[in-house]
Amino acid sequence: MAEKLKIIPLGGLDEIGKNITVLEYGKDMIVVDCGLGFPDEDMYGVDLVIPDFSYLVQNKRKLKGMFITHGHEDHIGSIPYCMREVNCPIHGTAMTNGLIKLKLEEHKLADKVKLITHQPGDMVKAGCFTVEFIHVNHSIADAVAFAIHTPLGPVIMTGDFKIDPTAGDGMMDLARLGQLGNEGVLALLADSTNVERAGYTPSENLVTESLDRLFKNCDERIIITTFASNMHRLQSVLNIAHRHGRKVAVTGRSMENMLKVAQELGYLKVPANTIVDLANIKSLPKNKIVIMSTGSQGENMSALHRMAFNTHRQVDIVAGDRIIISASAIPGNEKAVSKIINALYRKGADVIYDKSEGLHVSGHACQEELKIVHGLCKPKFFIPVHGEQRHLQIHAKLAKAMGMLPKHIVIGEMGTTIELTAKTAKLGAVVPSGIVLVDGTGVGDVGSVVLRDRKHLAEDGMIVVCINISAEDGGIITGPDIITRGFIYVKESDELMDDLRLIAMEAIDRCCRKRIRDHAAIKSAIKNDLSGYLYKTTKRNPMILPVIMEI
Repeated sequence: MAEKLKIIPLGGLDEIGKNITVLEYGKDMIVVDCGLGFPDEDMYGVDLVIPDFSYLVQNKRKLKGMFITHGHEDHIGSIPYCMREVNCPIHGTAMTNGLIKLKLEEHKLADKVKLITHQPGDMVKAGCFTVEFIHVNHSIADAVAFAIHTPLGPVIMTGDFKIDPTAGDGMMDLARLGQLGNEGVLALLADSTNVERAGYTPSENLVTESLDRLFKNCDERIIITTFASNMHRLQSVLNIAHRHGRKVAVTGRSMENMLKVAQELGYLKVPANTIVDLANIKSLPKNKIVIMSTGSQGENMSALHRMAFNTHRQVDIVAGDRIIISASAIPGNEKAVSKIINALYRKGADVIYDKSEGLHVSGHACQEELKIVHGLCKPKFFIPVHGEQRHLQIHAKLAKAMGMLPKHIVIGEMGTTIELTAKTAKLGAVVPSGIVLVDGTGVGDVGSVVLRDRKHLAEDGMIVVCINISAEDGGIITGPDIITRGFIYVKESDELMDDLRLIAMEAIDRCCRKRIRDHAAIKSAIKNDLSGYLYKTTKRNPMILPVIMEI
């Protein structure tokens, strides 16, 4: 029986971020990308969300390599966590590997993981697969698509991309996609992030012109925030600042790291004597300073957030400062960004953030660009990826409009195998998948039960009932003492606290009369009586934790 090519999305479907896809044929397996996601509002205390690597661990003997399309967090952020479980060579371009190396060093894995650097046009053999690197445009340098040559034919994975004829690193290699399309492409897996938008994604040059306009005739200090990974934007800011006679200081760890890696690899050309240390800006006139900062998404610990709320050690926002937010808010971050903007306005700053100013363009392809890539590749089968359900469905409709048969379009599900033969494509077996939560140094030790408790505590607070009972007869020796957190202000609720003590005592006395000595049963009686009373009187349902000491 002929082998089937298995494509298994372990992330990146029905969500934005956490991209990771497995390709498997016979005894060989490769992984494309290994990203992370960020916690939802109801994931209290969780720092990061990473994929479940169980399937990779189960099949680590098959794993021939990991291939990374570009250096954004949603494509590389989970690599250190994955490499703790399975260790295989990682293949990426120079900029991508530079950022991965920083992550591995942070997790003390740099000496244990093999990073192999390639450039567009390279072909890499990995088991029965041959992976070809193809240059694409995106909002970070050195982004690539992959043409994965399999025994059944080429599978093209676009990664995140757009088509920008004016890009500083050259336009996306459409010629190679067309050549592959003429030779025959088995399947196309294409980025769906921007599929809702008609037309074409604007060029980065539009932002450069807007920034130059905002620098002209400005006599105040300029603070600009953007995505740290957007190398083309950072280069534009440096060039414009130099042209207008301004020095540039940088604040924010991710931006400092990005500049360091980009300069070392030659991706960023810093004009002579342009960058200065942040500690030295106070000696310069206001109209000679630009501060490049992190915080475009309103992150709590970012440099811009610290400036806005007076916790930055070196920069204080003063009236007249021109603050340029050269980014759009990622869905879900709107409130955090709005909070910072309001705080900056309160300080008298001139905040420029409106999209109409042309301060940001997307790094993802709109509908017409997606059509161009689809038309060039002419795939037999189409699998939309990198998006929520609406993105995947809209992308599927776009493929149908391009003339594809509905039976040749597969909308995948996370953890569900997509089985391809030379003639068919269908959903197959389900493999372990899902999310693993990272909280501090703990990986996976916060599950649904812990999250449910955190949600309960956040919404209703807690009550602790402390009681000492006699080991001889089960009677109360001291207590009950009632401690509350996040429920009520105790000093103004004496009557309620007295009632709670009385109800707890009655529950214990009842158990004592029935000769119930089991602590679990006594705790259950206290919880049931207190929760019933509290809901009746306050319409609240706090977590109740009885603590019984037998002496």
